[in-house]
Amino acid sequence: MKPYVYALGAVLCWASLPAATGSGLEGLAVPELLFFSFVPAAVYLSAQEMVLSRRLSIPWPDLKLAGLGLCGIFGYHAVYYLALDHAPLVEGAILTTTWSFWIVVFSSVLAARRLSWPVLAVALAGLFGAGLVVSGGRDLHFDPRFLPGYLLALSCGLIWSGFSVALSRLKPQRDYMPAFTVLAALASTLVFATSAPDHLPDPKALLSAVYLGLVPLGLSFTLWNRAVTTGSMVLIGYLSYLTPPLAVLLAAVVRGSAVTAHAVAGMTIILGAAFFGRRMR
Repeated sequence: MKPYVYALGAVLCWASLPAATGSGLEGLAVPELLFFSFVPAAVYLSAQEMVLSRRLSIPWPDLKLAGLGLCGIFGYHAVYYLALDHAPLVEGAILTTTWSFWIVVFSSVLAARRLSWPVLAVALAGLFGAGLVVSGGRDLHFDPRFLPGYLLALSCGLIWSGFSVALSRLKPQRDYMPAFTVLAALASTLVFATSAPDHLPDPKALLSAVYLGLVPLGLSFTLWNRAVTTGSMVLIGYLSYLTPPLAVLLAAVVRGSAVTAHAVAGMTIILGAAFFGRRMR
């Protein structure tokens, strides 16, 4: 049961971002967003590991695992920010949610050496529910002008799902998320320095980026690592579909706005998909 509590904790961390920051991140360029979120995340995770282990150091992975972590942690977020910078928000956000779908697909294939039609149907149902929430029932228009952004958004799904499933299969004996995040912070610092920044962001944007680093990045990484290295990735994939509807619900609660019927319908579909996925397991 614990792995799925950890997975839900990570999902809540990611879902809290819109409610906590509002539009605060909109004024940040991609290099600024990477730097001002990953540096706090690295500091937080390193300090947490030192306190828990009572050592003045963090576990460091071998070269192969470090490469996986850098591609997964830094690569996913860099591509994610670029995707939403080069595609319409709604369409881009829907395409980035495909990582939940790919986690279910990849994990099912690796576990059973084949992909059954029921598993595929349930995964697609969850994806439809997430898309329903993000779109709010509006018509989607995939404009060819934004094709690079759409491709980047689709790449996000493959990067994060590939990283998560690989980490689940490898099951490292130590928590290397602090080291992965330090590597991501170093890469972000390099990108930020080469962009030649000439001023600091305004305080609201800076606070939003720090929150992004501490919770949707920092805390969520710890929870996600514990989930994927100890639980069933298929079930975790189904649970991760809850990220969009929970983000909508939390934002509605914080801002005192109504929850749309499409959000409720999407949540119902996702919960149904998770239930049937559990039954099939």
